[in-house]
Formats: sequence, structure tokens, C-alpha cells
Amino acid sequence: MPKVWEALITLVALVAILAVGIVIYGADVHVPMFVGVCVAAIMALYLGHKWEDIEKMMMDGIYKALQSICILIIVGILIGVWVNAGVVPTMIYYGLQLMHPTIFFIATLLICSITSLATGTSWGTMGTMGVALMGIGFGLGMNPGMTAGAILSGAYFGDKMSPLSDTTNLAPAMAGTDVMSHVKAMMLPTAITYVICIIFFGVLGVTQYHGGDADMSRVTEFANALNIAHGGVFHINPILLLPPVIVIVAVAMKMPAIPGITLGIFAGAIVGLIFQPGNCDPGTLFSFGMNGFSFSDDMHALLQSSLSAETYETMTTLLESGGILGMMNSVAMTIIAMMFGGIMEGTHQLEVVVNQLKKLAKGPAALVTLTEITCVLSNMTMPEQYISIVVPGRMYAEEYRKMGLHPSVLSSALEGAGTVTSALVPWNTCGVYIRDTLSITVPEYAPFAMFNWLMPVINAACAWFGWTLKDMDNKPYKKRKAAV
Repeated sequence: MPKVWEALITLVALVAILAVGIVIYGADVHVPMFVGVCVAAIMALYLGHKWEDIEKMMMDGIYKALQSICILIIVGILIGVWVNAGVVPTMIYYGLQLMHPTIFFIATLLICSITSLATGTSWGTMGTMGVALMGIGFGLGMNPGMTAGAILSGAYFGDKMSPLSDTTNLAPAMAGTDVMSHVKAMMLPTAITYVICIIFFGVLGVTQYHGGDADMSRVTEFANALNIAHGGVFHINPILLLPPVIVIVAVAMKMPAIPGITLGIFAGAIVGLIFQPGNCDPGTLFSFGMNGFSFSDDMHALLQSSLSAETYETMTTLLESGGILGMMNSVAMTIIAMMFGGIMEGTHQLEVVVNQLKKLAKGPAALVTLTEITCVLSNMTMPEQYISIVVPGRMYAEEYRKMGLHPSVLSSALEGAGTVTSALVPWNTCGVYIRDTLSITVPEYAPFAMFNWLMPVINAACAWFGWTLKDMDNKPYKKRKAAV
């Protein structure tokens, strides 16, 4: 067994490398994380392990995430197919119909929630719909911090709950469960938090908006650009909402993730061939499933001639996404992170650190709370939300098993704290992105990012009440059970 200080050297080195690479040089997280893998491997050699054993540790770590890697790849296909088929544009189009000045904040929350659920990305939602909604908020005389808070709350709700999201797939991979069990485990605390957010932003809307004319031209322009009936590029029809309904029903009927999402791909392809005859054919489905959706030259010409520059950029940025290649960034991150986690587990470096921390956790609810605190500290010290899921996930996975808790309890804690609190840290990559995208600082919007603040608190409270604690058979947790 390594000594505590030896394990801490590896973790502190990882923190330092990530801080220098991300904060100072603005690098992507992948290469700094790989340097952290190298440090972990060097420490393993120092501890007396042979290279062949270290290599096997890395492979074992990657193997644990193979299901999520497969799901990420399939989700990439699904996004490309769904955009081409008009499924995602239809979801966004109907979301935009909710916009009205008197319920601006609630509409903002719902629009960003729908967009993020449909696309699986909080960054994409904030960089597109969020930018447009900030402009609308300024036109209505709304407080910019409140507007940004509603945007973030909706964007992170969708990012947290969408099976298309990389974090929604990464968290269960780290915990050792499947994505559908993970989503179901998050439903109760997320629903409670979301209802509170609706009430909060509803009250804000009543107190902030005092009537008068509102410039809704941006919203109308974007909605019309989606709908071919108004000079846009997609046929919008309620039947196009059927594929996501099929996926939801598949989840409810406990169908495994891979066949459930695959069923959504085929459903999207079928409705696309029916409703988008001019844009969707087997060739485009194959191409966009691989490379992600992109507008044709004719579509680009039509959009450029009929839209303002801002709306055109918003539309292309939001919808030109997906594909297997579009998911390779997340796949690579998962592989490198699991190489690090595999070494840390195989050499027992995580175990000795957890042995010190778990003294603070006297029961399952305390363990959930400790996990969330670790995620928040990770977001502050290793400023990248992926790392705040990866490192605590591998640190505590074995402890949850020993306590007889289902892995989805861990994955829910990781997502409930690691994903959402990243936006509240000014030097975190998420905080920096929001500042640069929405032109507003963390101190300005943080007091109103209600979902991001409440989610870890509600999740911990549900654990203390015992509402979300499940045993290894995924049944209500009644007493501590030894792992079999």
C-alpha cells in the first residue's frame, strides 16, 4: 500500500498540471490529463509495480468505461440523424413558441431546458439560444444577471438529464452503472429543484416586467428560419416529436441504453425520410451519422439571404453538430481519464486517500454529501467539470459498493454537484466560457443561477431523508449491507 503523501503527490501534480494547462495556457483538458497519467505511472513504478502491470491497470480502467464509450458514439449518430430528420429543430421550434414578455424568465428557463435536452449540450445552448435570450432580456429591460441565471438553470438542467449529454454518460461510467439507471436516479431531486426554479423565476418575472412593447423579432426570425412554411429549411410537424417519446418510453420500460437509443435513431430516420424528403435520404443519414449534421450549400444561401448575421450564426452553431466524429472529443477524454483512474485504483493510491476522507462519512447520506463536497472542491482546484466527475467518481466507487449502495447513487451525486457547480467558479472552464459567451461575470449571475446552487443541496437532502438511497439490487436502501 502506498503512503498517503505518495498518493497526494500524484493528485497535487494532476491539479497543478491541469491548472497550468487550462487556466494559464487555455489548453483543452486532454493533454494535461495525459501528463497526469504519466505522473501516476511514474509513481506506480516508484512503488514497485512493473510496466506490464501498470499497462493492464490502464486497460482495466478503460474497460470499465467501454459501455459509456459505445453509448457516446451511438449518441453522436443519433444527434446527426435527429437534426437532419427535423426532430431537434421541431423541439426547438415549439420551445420558442413559449416566449412571451410577461413570463420571460420562465420561458427562458423552458426554452433553454428544451434546447439542452434536445442537443445534450449546455455550452451549445448558452452559446446560441442563450446569446439571443440575453439580447431579448436587454430589450425588455430585464436584469442581465437574472436573465443569465434563467439561461444557466435551463441549460444545465438539460445537460444533466439528457441522455445525449457527455456528462450524463461520463458520470455513470465513473460510478459503474448504466446511463438509464443514472437518469432515473436523478429524477426526484432534479424535479424538486426544477419546480423551485420555476416558482423562483416566475416571481422574478412578475416583479421585473412592467408591461410595454417588447422586441420579439429575434425570436420570430429564428423560429421562422426553422419552419419551411415560413421560408425556413425544415418541415415542422408534431409527429417529429415521436422519436424522443419512443426513447423516453423505452427508458420507462427498462430497455437497456444501447438498444433504447438505437431505437431512437431508426425512428428518427423513418420520420425524417417522410417529412424531410428534400433534405433527408439514406446517403445524408449515413454521412451525418458519421460527420454530424451540416447545412447544404443551398440551405446556407437561403439562410444567409433571409437572416441577420447574428441569427444565421446562432442557427448554424446550434444545429451543425453531432456525428461519431463529433463525439470523439468526449470519447478521448473518457479514455484518458480512465487510464488515470485505472492506475490510481490498481496501485491503491485512491484507496489510501479515501480511507482518510471516509472517516468523515458515518453513513450512506454522509457519503453522498462528502462526494458532493469533493466534486465542488474539484471544480475549484481542478477547474474542469469533467475532472470533477472523473476523480471523485473513481475515488468513491469502491466505498459505495462496500456500503451496499447502488452505483447510480454515486453517479447522481457526481452529476448533481460536479456538473452544475462548475458554472459558479470564475476560473473554471465553464465560468470562463459563460463570461466570454454571455458577456457577464460569475458574481453578476451566480446569485440567480438557482438550479446550479440548489441541485447539490436538494440531492444531499433527498439522501438524508432516504428518498434516493438504493441498495445493490436498486431497491430502497434500508440498512448497511456488505458487498458480495
